[in-house]
This record gives sequence, C-alpha cells and structure tokens, in this order.
Amino acid sequence: MPQTSRPSLGSPSAGDDYLPTSGNGGYLVDHYDIDLDYRVETNRLIASTVISARATDDLDRFSLDLAGLVVEKVTIGAERPRKVTQTARKLVITPLETIVAGEEFTVTVRYRGAPHPIRSEWGEVGWEELADGALVASQPNGASSWFPCNDHPSNKARFHIVVSCESVYQVISNGEQVSRTSRAGRARWEFDVAEPMATYLATVQIGRYRALPVDAAVPTTISYPSALSTEVTEDFSRLGDMIALFSERFGPYPFPAYGVIVTADELEIPLEAHGLAIFGRNHIDGTHGCDRLIAHELAHQWFGNSLTVNRWKDIWLHEGFACYAEWLWSEASGGPTANECARSHWALVNDQPKDIVVGDPGTKLLFDDRVYKRGALALHVVRRAIGDEAFFEALRDLGSRLRFGHITPPDVIDTFAKFGSSTAIEGIVSRWVYSKALPRLT
Repeated sequence: MPQTSRPSLGSPSAGDDYLPTSGNGGYLVDHYDIDLDYRVETNRLIASTVISARATDDLDRFSLDLAGLVVEKVTIGAERPRKVTQTARKLVITPLETIVAGEEFTVTVRYRGAPHPIRSEWGEVGWEELADGALVASQPNGASSWFPCNDHPSNKARFHIVVSCESVYQVISNGEQVSRTSRAGRARWEFDVAEPMATYLATVQIGRYRALPVDAAVPTTISYPSALSTEVTEDFSRLGDMIALFSERFGPYPFPAYGVIVTADELEIPLEAHGLAIFGRNHIDGTHGCDRLIAHELAHQWFGNSLTVNRWKDIWLHEGFACYAEWLWSEASGGPTANECARSHWALVNDQPKDIVVGDPGTKLLFDDRVYKRGALALHVVRRAIGDEAFFEALRDLGSRLRFGHITPPDVIDTFAKFGSSTAIEGIVSRWVYSKALPRLT
C-alpha cells in the first residue's frame, strides 16, 4: 500500500509543495523571543533569538530557517548541541540526546551580519534596507532573513520583540509597545504579541516617523514622514469608517490596535503585517486614490492575520476575501456597488488567459491577480445565492470561531452551507475556484 508523504523526522521542510524548503518538520514553536541590536547607518545586526518549542516527533536532529546571517552560538537549554551545521537557508542542529515527542525544549541562537532580502519566486522578500531606515516585508518566506524560525504559516506562535537602534528613529513592530528606553544616543523598544502570529507577518519598521491618531473604534495610529502630512491626513481620514464597516461585516476587529506605516521610500505594493499595514509614499496622493488599497490591507487583519491558511495553495482565502472587502467598502461609501464591481472585474478576468486554477495556482502564480479577483467573485456569487443576512452572519461566524487560528476551504464551504444548500455552495466554489473555465456572471 502506498504511504502518504509527509516530512521525515526533523525534516528541513514543512511539507508544503509550494515552498518545499521553508518550514520544518518534527516540532512546533510556541514562542519567539527576539532581541535585535541594529545599526541603521551601516546596516549591521547583532541579535539573539530564543525559541520555545514542543517536539511532535522524536528528534535526533532538527532544523530552523535562517538565511544570510552568521550564527555565532547555539544552545539547547543550557547545553551546546552535539553538532550545528549552517547552509544557505537552514540551521541544522543535532542535540546531545534525542528530544522525545511531546517534550518541550528551548533553543537560543546568537547571530550577526548585514540583513538583506532573500530571493524568491516573487522577487526579494524579508529585511530591506531603506534610504534612511529599514522595513520587513516577509510574505511568504522572508522571515528567515532576520531571525531563525519555523517559517511556515501552519506554525503560528507568540512573540516578544526587542529592537535597539539610534534614538533619532522611530521603531514600530507587531503587538503592544511595552517600553521604550534611551541611553547614549540609542533607544531600546520592546513589543509583545499576545496572539498567535505567523512568521511571515512579523515585522520591524524603522524610520523618521510622526504619529497621527485616528478616530476609530479601536486604537489606530498612522506613522509617516512629516513631508507627507497633508496627503496622509486626507487619504486616511476614512479609515475609522472602514474599521467600523468591516467590524460590522466580519465581526469585531481581532487585535488590540491597528497601525499604518507610510514609508519615505516608494514600494511596489502595500503590505500587511499582524496588526499593521505598510504603504510606500507612492501609494499616497491626498485625493483618496488609495482607498481601495487601504481597505484591502485592513481586511487582511481578519482574513490572513487572524484567520491564516495552513498551506500556501489556499491563498485565495486571504486575497479573495481582502479583494471582496474592497467592493464592500466601495458599496458602503457611495461608489460602485459590489454587483457593479463584480461585473467590471469579471470582464477584466475574462480578457485574461483561462489557464489558472485559483484554488491551486502553483508557485509562480501564487499572487496572480486572478487569484484575488476570482476568489472575490466566488464570494459574491455565494452572497447572491444565500442573501446578505446569511452571508455576513457566516463571515462573522468564521471570524469568531476560527479567531487567531487557521482557515481551510472546507471551513468556508461548511460555514456557508449552514445557511444554504451544501451542494449549491460546493458547486459555486468548484466552478469559480477549482476550475480553469470562467463561469458566466448571471
């Protein structure tokens, strides 16, 4: 009888076909304690990360993801391991004795270097040096550019992040800022993330930023360069209304606070992080030209950050929902209705090749625009099939029941099926998500 493939014990892979060299088998991380000492002017990092984990298999050895940085010392508990091997993307550790399944263990890694993005199918991802500061944009596999980790969304963990740098800079990271101290021209910032977080959503933002509080139902702050004050104030003036709308549609905002960073540099695309969103100066125009992007990144706090996929092939569960949130905001703010958005985007998708299955797009097409738009179209067709009341009740049920956990296609189908025909819902998802042919939008 053929065996179902899975990672071998301590395998340097999470078993995800889309990113076979990212993530690791044999254990799950419960907590990361990251301490970064960073020099902005020279892009030099001296750091340590303490990883608290639990073995899921007997481990004669195990691996961590780490790229581009030099490891100086590794300990397991208080002991040096039998062997440590570092490759371009992995840190392979052999303990003195086998770590048995179910055992909790702690690994401390001290490392240094000049952090930089790592190459991927989708360009460079991870730690990026800016003209005057730094940012981290890790989706999907760039977390290893700045800390050793089990870099796969199936392993969410809690984080404690400390960043020390020159005191003229503002540091922003995930979670609650619990302290800031300064001495001799340097400042130390400390953050706690209480909710489980995927590694790719962990971020550090360093720059010369001003803070603008936003009138919203949850504490909300925009951090931005002073030169963009007029544009930022205007473009984010509707953010509180967006938070109110999505909280009504999707359920309460999932995290204690929300933050937006606008960098002084231009960025190719906006980026989501746990409790945060990052925009480039090129996304801000002072005329609300980026409202669609603001809505999209905000919606990821529910779909992507609180509810996270277990495997990258299901990325439509992040991007389809965030794209549909753009249409919901348009509808609620006096723009084109969701019906009108669906029709116009159907026409755009119809003009493109019908060569993608958005529910399994393949590595190269993971972030293809058709994944976003056909995912949103599938949701719109479900909404029309079961009605607004049932549709939004189902979204709130998903947000509440799976809060801070993982979301799968069966979760979505089963939840919608509570309010309509299971066969009908499965048929909609099958046609719009798992077939190459583009159904007609009647």
